[in-house]
Amino acid sequence: MLQALIATCFTWGLTALGAAGVFIAKDISKKILDTMLGFAAGVMVAASFWSLLAPAIEMSEGKDIPEWVPAAAGFLLGGIFLRGIDKILPHLHLGFPKEEAEGIKTSWQRSTLLILAITLHNIPEGLAVGVAFGAVAAGVPSVTLAGAIALAIGIGIQNFPEGLAVSLPLRREGMSRLKSFWYGQLSAIVEPIAGVIGAAAVILAQPILPYALSFAAGAMIFVVIEELVPESQRGGNTDLATTGAMIGFAVMMVLDVAFG
Repeated sequence: MLQALIATCFTWGLTALGAAGVFIAKDISKKILDTMLGFAAGVMVAASFWSLLAPAIEMSEGKDIPEWVPAAAGFLLGGIFLRGIDKILPHLHLGFPKEEAEGIKTSWQRSTLLILAITLHNIPEGLAVGVAFGAVAAGVPSVTLAGAIALAIGIGIQNFPEGLAVSLPLRREGMSRLKSFWYGQLSAIVEPIAGVIGAAAVILAQPILPYALSFAAGAMIFVVIEELVPESQRGGNTDLATTGAMIGFAVMMVLDVAFG
């Protein structure tokens, strides 16, 4: 649990480092932003399979039920969970007009809705890292400490552009640089919380581990398809966004295979 806390504080720190870009940049090119969003999507897709689903399937082999059952059930439950939060929590995706805000209708400012969108996005990332370290503590052969660290590094790398992607729009909304940075990094505070919860859950109840790994994967894939892909494609820079996704997938795959 301590390792999960340290790892998710690392990913939170890289979000803060990205958000600090607001102090040196007034704005960011839409092409660069779309490429970064694509990169984040690629990292999350690769992490979902290599670090979460594949180990979940492997550790389900030789059980009384088919090995695909825990992975499929957990994966779908993760998506359902995020969909439930998505329907309740008021939020607004980057680049979308306020009229297209999702969740319960509210009079909250556009900047608040943007922050909540990124916060929602960070929940499955923290959960994934926490569950991975919990699997290491549980002694699962298919999940190694190096692999869990590689997952945290991959999530952290894609958190850097995410921090920048939220702080600069907040600056454009009229916030001061300090406030833009503060709320940009604050959006990732849920990662350490979700990480410790995820690690504690699988340590205390090891039989749910395959379900927990695939649950985190399903939650991340939901975020990728429901948020990151539409946001990266909305500006018309489809080739750049796709290239970013390919590079992000390759980076995360290399990290996981080389160190996991």
